[in-house]
Amino acid sequence: MQVSRRAVLSTVPAAALLAAVGARPATAAVSADFATLMDNMVAMFAGTAESSAHPDVAAKLATIDSTARTWLTAMDQAGPGELFAGWPLGTSDTNLKRTSQSLYEIALATRVPGSALHGDAVVQRRVVDGLARMHGNYYGDQAKGYYGNWFNWEIGISTDVSRTLVLLAAELGAYRPDLAATYVASMDAYLRNGSNGDVDLNSRFHTGANLADITANRILQGAVLGDGARVAKAVADQLTVFATVDPYNLQHGVTDGYYADGSFIQHSSVAYTGSYGKALLTRVVQTIKTLDGTSVAHGDDLMGVVQGWVANGFAPLIFEGYLMEIVKGRAVSRTGTGYADVAQVIEAVVDLSGYARGTDATALRGYVKYLRQSSRASINPTTFVSPVSIVRYADVLADASTVAKDLSAAERSVAFNAMDKHVHRRPGYAFALARSSSRISKYEYMNGENLMPWFQGDGAHYLYLSGQDQTLAYGVDHYTTVSPYRLAGVTAPVESRRTIPQLYGTMWYENPALGFTSSSESQNRYVYFPRGTNAFSGGAVLGAYGVAGLVQSDDFAYAAKQAGDLPDDFVAYRNAGATKSWFMFDNEVVVLAAGVGDGAGRAVTTTVDSRIAAVSDEVVLGGARRDGAAWAGTGTARLAWLRYANATLGTSVGYVFLDHQRATVSLDEVTASRRVVRLSNPDVQVSKRVFSVGYEQPAGAAPTAMAYAIVPNASGQQLRAYAGGPVDVLVNTTRVQAVKHRGLGLTGANAFAAGLHHAGQLAIEGPASVIVRTTSGGVTSVAVSDPTMQRDTVVLTVRGRTMRVMSADPAVRVRPCAGGTRIEVATRHAYGRTFTATLH
Repeated sequence: MQVSRRAVLSTVPAAALLAAVGARPATAAVSADFATLMDNMVAMFAGTAESSAHPDVAAKLATIDSTARTWLTAMDQAGPGELFAGWPLGTSDTNLKRTSQSLYEIALATRVPGSALHGDAVVQRRVVDGLARMHGNYYGDQAKGYYGNWFNWEIGISTDVSRTLVLLAAELGAYRPDLAATYVASMDAYLRNGSNGDVDLNSRFHTGANLADITANRILQGAVLGDGARVAKAVADQLTVFATVDPYNLQHGVTDGYYADGSFIQHSSVAYTGSYGKALLTRVVQTIKTLDGTSVAHGDDLMGVVQGWVANGFAPLIFEGYLMEIVKGRAVSRTGTGYADVAQVIEAVVDLSGYARGTDATALRGYVKYLRQSSRASINPTTFVSPVSIVRYADVLADASTVAKDLSAAERSVAFNAMDKHVHRRPGYAFALARSSSRISKYEYMNGENLMPWFQGDGAHYLYLSGQDQTLAYGVDHYTTVSPYRLAGVTAPVESRRTIPQLYGTMWYENPALGFTSSSESQNRYVYFPRGTNAFSGGAVLGAYGVAGLVQSDDFAYAAKQAGDLPDDFVAYRNAGATKSWFMFDNEVVVLAAGVGDGAGRAVTTTVDSRIAAVSDEVVLGGARRDGAAWAGTGTARLAWLRYANATLGTSVGYVFLDHQRATVSLDEVTASRRVVRLSNPDVQVSKRVFSVGYEQPAGAAPTAMAYAIVPNASGQQLRAYAGGPVDVLVNTTRVQAVKHRGLGLTGANAFAAGLHHAGQLAIEGPASVIVRTTSGGVTSVAVSDPTMQRDTVVLTVRGRTMRVMSADPAVRVRPCAGGTRIEVATRHAYGRTFTATLH
């Protein structure tokens, strides 16, 4: 079943992956492996005698034991209609999921070597009896089941039950030999988004992380039942998640998964590395461990693919141990994100390093140590799923020969164009940019999470400063206290929007006659994660420098409402308009905006930046007006530059205003409950000092343009120096935007419209994103991409002397022309990829 790494990374179709395992009889390949599969699973979750003896595992074992005893007490105290006190069953899928998980956690404690509950047959039979009662009264009746969230019925409960069946296989065989088959039959019946009780690769529910979860469960079910065909089919189905998504040759119509540029998509159009991508990584690595030593074990090449996910998909998005906001969908509103996200990644990488070989294993171990050393929060290995992983983690940290090293360069610009995101990293900071388009959703709202997400994909940025605890700047408290209309980088109309629960009284828009139910395609498209209506969203990268552009648009729901395709009671909001570019250099990120205004005549606010600080922090605001007079504090003025400094934390950000617009500076104390962004968050009141700087346009104002630079870790002296450069704005219109950085010899440009556009030495046949850099030795490097992902060819002319090719991508053709050098780039089916050439 070996599939070469080159084949997979070259977007081998899922059908080819299936063929790789389908070449031999299913049952013959796995029938001898059932005991190994189950032993591996038990060792993974319960640990081994060796892991239990390790001192670093003691806290984990204590947690497993105390959790089990808590649930045993809750079983003793259960009332009528409950297996556990306080969780009445029969109408709540959430309580049923809690019940299945608690039964699993009790069973787990009885399999932990050295535990006081290890091998306790009385406790194990209590769990078996609980399973039987749960099935007989609350789960087995298909006519009564499947209410609430589909995920609980098809994945969540099945995960708990499948693992419990493995943990208690021996006791089940002696005490209730019929129960495993009974449960598996019911789990098949609840797989209603599948086909005949099995995975359906054509189902939108059976993709990415969800598919990995379902297939992992079915592998365990097959082992318990001695069903080789089930195991082999599940392995084959899971293999499809390894294939790089080719947007021009989709398999089963699925857009979920990893792309060639490292992007990860789930829910068809949501950038989701930091939640579902993390879950996929975990589940796939767990399957690697489960299948180890069997005839269907994943081969070295496929493990190399997973290592590629870590290096190209995760590492750029993790800054000093913190996973960035731009790839978390609705999970940005949860309380346990950021550093806790990375702990889950670390466990997966630790385990993967145990299966990798040579330099691959060395790189993974080095990355684990780097994450531990660079994180501003402690990594708690007790949160790891596996006791064995805790031991491996301790061994990596204790290994003096393992050198801590990031898998991402300290100076790097990464265009995740397949998911409309960009990350720009320097030793002192990381700048993360969230865009959207007709391909990628503006945001994700769902299940009462991320209640005020409206502008999160409209050029919102996050500036992470080195050495800072990032939870003091971002995370749930940022979204709780910063106005959703004033997220950093966002242009928004001045209005008051209502959340989905406020609009409809439920967590979704309900209209079954028109197909609007809780998880319907209509709900997804118009409510949960609407896409934009713009095609232009993307950018180019040249070395460690980047340029990105976005034409801000209405979302798909508003366009459909205007077309009369949605009912009268459906509420959709109109967006403001703007065309924006980001030019990402070493010491600064330059932002241009044009056509900023509102077609409906509303007032508009454009936020340059918003940052939060503790109420007790000393925040200092100082700068200079354009007339040279000093500026301090808050208010509105024509500023030349402004410096925000948190003296308590020792952090600062500078803002250089490259035009003559009046900027407004504010610093307010805001108190709000974390529930304003997520209904299930604890009702904790958060107080922060919220700094904001931006531009205010009154109602009825004509569209305008603006230009500014964001300078991380800036000093006043550094900001004053911008009066004479090094940044020149070459052009700033809705058709073309361009900046020249004289110190770097670099020009970046976005041509938004069709036709020929001029920017300094460049003539661009748009739409296109372009970066050109010329060194003192006369070497010119060129980078070109198509942000619309719709063009076959992009043409650029560099005016001046005729240059010859030193090196170029195969898609690039260079030839002399009148007055310069013509560069033609074949961008057909490139999906936003950057093409480069070096000339002299």
